[in-house]
Amino acid sequence: MSVSNGRQFLSIPGPTTVPDAVLSAMHRPAVDIRKGELVDITNRLKEDLKMITRSSGTPFIYIANGHGAWEAALTNVLSRGDKVLVLESGSFAVGWGDAGNMLGLNIEVLPGTYHKAVDPALLEARLRADTKGEIKAVLVVQVDTASSVMNDISALRRAIDNVGHGALFMVDTIASLGTMDYRMDDWGVDVTVAACQKGLMMSPGVSFVVAGDKALERHKTANLRTAYWDWTARQASEHYRSYAGTPPVHHLFGLQKSFDMIRSEGLDAIFERHRLLAGATRAAVSKWSEAGELSFNIPAPEQRANSVTTVLLRNGDLIPAIHDYCLEKCGLVIGLGISGLSGKALRIAHMGHLNAPMMLGTLGTLEMSFRALGVPHGKGGVQAAIDFLADNVPR
Repeated sequence: MSVSNGRQFLSIPGPTTVPDAVLSAMHRPAVDIRKGELVDITNRLKEDLKMITRSSGTPFIYIANGHGAWEAALTNVLSRGDKVLVLESGSFAVGWGDAGNMLGLNIEVLPGTYHKAVDPALLEARLRADTKGEIKAVLVVQVDTASSVMNDISALRRAIDNVGHGALFMVDTIASLGTMDYRMDDWGVDVTVAACQKGLMMSPGVSFVVAGDKALERHKTANLRTAYWDWTARQASEHYRSYAGTPPVHHLFGLQKSFDMIRSEGLDAIFERHRLLAGATRAAVSKWSEAGELSFNIPAPEQRANSVTTVLLRNGDLIPAIHDYCLEKCGLVIGLGISGLSGKALRIAHMGHLNAPMMLGTLGTLEMSFRALGVPHGKGGVQAAIDFLADNVPR
């Protein structure tokens, strides 16, 4: 017997719930890919990308997931053998570096941990030691979905500027864009990488790169450029060139609707909604942690992301049972720890198309699983989440 009948709910940090309006927007026939409506949609999406990244840069749209966008970013601005500094704060910046290593780049990892943000002072010290300017790019994620850390992008930019170093500053916003503030121009980011399946509320399959002027200049001499990823080819006048071939027609229909919804709600309201739902989640986790079994992966509150919360369990053997109970008995898909936290953590997503009933339902299901399975936890986590929202959501 279960109470899972009904729509299964995803509480994983990507892909996230796709709104019905977005799904409906994709349920229509394809159109001419050379002129007319689809050209207008592409042009509008590029403006939307500049809006949401707060950038005057040049956007590129790829039929690829985030890993494809990683490769697109690297191949367009770097040359074989270039030294690249990767800032570790979990799994994904290191994964980006691994992709660069396979391309023939000289990857160096500035060591970090899964439990705190990148220290700008360590970045500054490493760049200051690079007296010959060998480091050509610095890679970092704004949010790492494995660790749930949030890095301070503006502080890292200041560290680069304090040294006067010329490395490109390249930021992965896949797990943050559309959930928290990001200011590409103001924070001096040269290349932004993003994807559609998290905060942008879209089915996976499309990713983005936004290039600033410095990156476009470096592009001219990069020798890792390939036919599919190449920015120069994608800026040709024919519409299909923007996609190096046939556009992802129905994804573009869906993305247009997603951005309509984003513009309608407004970025500031979206960021505040994510802050509140993240706060409710953290209130519940804080209460659950009182029994000593569960704890925050990121101890420092100011370094916790508003898009996902990673929760450590002292007894990792409990994790499969919690996951399976939530799924089989209740219809909730909860995130599992990955990479360095595999078998050690659960991940609670709070990003994208999400409201209070969805969030409270997720937290209630988790607390139900703890009680049913005998997982030691402080009582009243869901009540703490309710109290947080009641106290902080304006009447």
